[in-house]
Amino acid sequence: MKTLAMRLVFPVLILVLASCSPVQRFHGYAPDDAQLAQIEVSRDTRDTVAEKIGRPGMMGVMEGSAWYYVQSDWVHEGWRAPVEVRREVVAISFDGAGRVANVERFGQEQGEVVALSRRVTSTGPTGATLLRQLLSNFGQFNPAQMLGG
Repeated sequence: MKTLAMRLVFPVLILVLASCSPVQRFHGYAPDDAQLAQIEVSRDTRDTVAEKIGRPGMMGVMEGSAWYYVQSDWVHEGWRAPVEVRREVVAISFDGAGRVANVERFGQEQGEVVALSRRVTSTGPTGATLLRQLLSNFGQFNPAQMLGG
């Protein structure tokens, strides 16, 4: 009788403990530094970038402005709301001839946008306000606001 109870309790206990362990989920895609090292500023075009690291999930608002690769890592722990633990954005901008002008990687540290790496041919990044908005608003969607409630 005692061994039968142990046989039933032990698997239930294992299931309960396993359901409490955190689950990590990854959303989006941002190429790593090794992949970005393949891209040559002032030489590569949109087509060669697409061949080397793939097309992005987001593109700049204006035709020919930039490509944005966004990746967020979330941790889900049981019944609690998911927590974003890491966010990276890779911005590849192009010049008027369609060649790579800038390759930049941005992260978020303590709620602030931080440039993690940058290979720039011009005086500075363009479209930083769009990128800043993208990083600050990503993951803060509230469906109740869309429904007017």
